[in-house]
Amino acid sequence: MNMTDPIADMLTRIRNAATARHTRVLIPASKMKLSLARVLKEEGYVKDIEILKDNPQGTLRLTLRYVEKKPVVTQLKRVSKPGLRVYTKQANIPRVRGGLGVAILSTPKGLMTGSNAYKQGLGGEVICYVW
Repeated sequence: MNMTDPIADMLTRIRNAATARHTRVLIPASKMKLSLARVLKEEGYVKDIEILKDNPQGTLRLTLRYVEKKPVVTQLKRVSKPGLRVYTKQANIPRVRGGLGVAILSTPKGLMTGSNAYKQGLGGEVICYVW
């Protein structure tokens, strides 16, 4: 199967796992997905990240976080898609849910949250919103 948007696939897998109350989700690995998973972990949406070397590509195993049996991730929204890239300057970094959510940006210094990018004076491609 040809996949045009692996990031959207990753977000959908996490969203589905959270909806189904799974503790873990398996995702085919890539550098981009690993750095996205690291940002999600730093922000407290994911409890743990493991890299399984089960095939040449590898697989990411994310352990989702739950608070009082409710998933911490309530929604993941893909913003910049392969058909329509969305870029932002530092001044226009979007606030997600009035600051309750996180915008994840791909900047020249790697993937980071919108607030970190703003502090470092960076703009970039808006990958997704998480809340």
